[in-house]
Amino acid sequence: MSSTSLVELRVLEGPNLYFPRAAIKLTLDIGVLAAASEGNAARFARRIGLRGARPGAPDSGFRQRFAARAVARLVRAVASESGTARLAVRVRPTSDPHRLVVAYPWRHRERAQVMGRAVAEVLDALPGADIEDAVSRAAERVAAAEPGAAPHTITPRVPVVAVTGTNGKTTTSRMIAHIGRTWGKLVGWSNTDGIYIDGEMVEAGDYSGPSGAGRVLAHEQVELAVTETARGGILLKGIGLTRNDVSVVTNVSADHLGHQGIDTVDQLAEVKSVVPQITRKDGWAVLNADDPRVLAMRGVIKAQPWVFSRDPDSPAIREVLTAGGRATTVIDGWVAVLTPQADSDPLVELVDVPMTLAGLSRFNVENTLAAASAALAIGIPRDVVVEGLRTFRPDAEHNPGRMNFYSIGEVSVVIDLAHNEAGLEALLEIMNGVRRPDARLLLALGVVGDRQDDLIQKLGEIGARDSDVMVIAHKERYLRGRPVEELDGLMRAGAERVGVTEVVSYPTEVAGLEALVDQAKPGDVVGLMCHAEREAVYAWLAEHGGVPDSPETLAAKVRQASVGAGAT
Repeated sequence: MSSTSLVELRVLEGPNLYFPRAAIKLTLDIGVLAAASEGNAARFARRIGLRGARPGAPDSGFRQRFAARAVARLVRAVASESGTARLAVRVRPTSDPHRLVVAYPWRHRERAQVMGRAVAEVLDALPGADIEDAVSRAAERVAAAEPGAAPHTITPRVPVVAVTGTNGKTTTSRMIAHIGRTWGKLVGWSNTDGIYIDGEMVEAGDYSGPSGAGRVLAHEQVELAVTETARGGILLKGIGLTRNDVSVVTNVSADHLGHQGIDTVDQLAEVKSVVPQITRKDGWAVLNADDPRVLAMRGVIKAQPWVFSRDPDSPAIREVLTAGGRATTVIDGWVAVLTPQADSDPLVELVDVPMTLAGLSRFNVENTLAAASAALAIGIPRDVVVEGLRTFRPDAEHNPGRMNFYSIGEVSVVIDLAHNEAGLEALLEIMNGVRRPDARLLLALGVVGDRQDDLIQKLGEIGARDSDVMVIAHKERYLRGRPVEELDGLMRAGAERVGVTEVVSYPTEVAGLEALVDQAKPGDVVGLMCHAEREAVYAWLAEHGGVPDSPETLAAKVRQASVGAGAT
């Protein structure tokens, strides 16, 4: 018989939002408990050991608080009566007052799931008169269940660098992997594109969850693992590793809100903090000192803090150095490492790091600081780190889909994922940085269908406000159940906020790119938010004379744009 109180039972195989080890996550509908008479609720409370509890009136705020305590106590009571003493339980509210999330660690997969279902069936029994017997029957079911398998969480045999954050984690993880290979190590890394072993993709797909880390570490020849760890993997499956040696948190901003119970940026930051929380005590947590939510993670980590900031005078740097930590920053145009009671160590000039686009890209300066910090923290020699930073390029070979620059005659084309507000603003910042005087910015805007309506509208507003020509280029593979017409309407509504009413829509990214390149004039910059058709876009560019920009070409474009800006 299925339970009406059990909304979802999810098995988390490794460290997660609730515990640093495998856990069961239950989403429970507590409507029955919320609506139960005060007498029934009080009888239920006595049965599970809350003898002095006052349930309050049905469907009151007092009853909701009682329900959170009672559900946690119910889980412990069933566990105790079935033979498991001192079970840790976490209860969290959701945006729905009649739903709670309950989590508890597990060692035996089948028995732990049986307990989750049994707890929900006790709640189902609340309207009846046999609530005392319902708890006893639940405990008996759990005691009689087959134990099942143990968690599959992997204890790494090689050093692991784990990278998380809202923006920049793919670029940062690729940079760290490149530096590791420059060191001569066989590096395995996993990210949103796939599994890579020694620079070769062995499997395509989104492997930013626990299966990606597991696949990398299962390769016997891997000497260094770099794992990209996304929000979804942490929430839906848990982290596949018991620990990491170095963690990186790039930043936290609004993205994927409204999914899996994460409705605010603060909640999202809590999810991301799971990664540095499982960093070894003698390892390093590399944190963005310019992001208050990331910097606050110092309060929950056991590892040593290593912060990075574009501002060498950041108070956070002083605090961390005073506490014995380390920092990486920019001093007089150089990437510099700071250690307590020592002179700064300038590593490399930003203009010599291709990913920073001659220092123009604020986000990629931060990614460079993060990657340099992590590489040094994992033990890669200083000269190797410098060489790796100098040789990693923003092109389709080193960093596909992220700030890839091309020239078609005298027109510049920039290809970037730019999947949220911060990413789009970074793309437009870069486009402006290479625009000649009096030239235009032409933007092909596209969104993924599982974003919130207000975010999609905001992307339309930013794109229309900050470009001279904007078109919509849809991502058919990423509509996520939304009609094209609905997405069109939301992006157009955002554009209308800034007075742009005529926005042409194209069915694909390639079609949008082609339309903009056709109308571009010498010196114009075309930007494409590219997600669904990256390989097709590269092929189109090659067929139409697109040439990848070398670091020297990019630097020349930046200089030409800055000279023109100074003249005006």
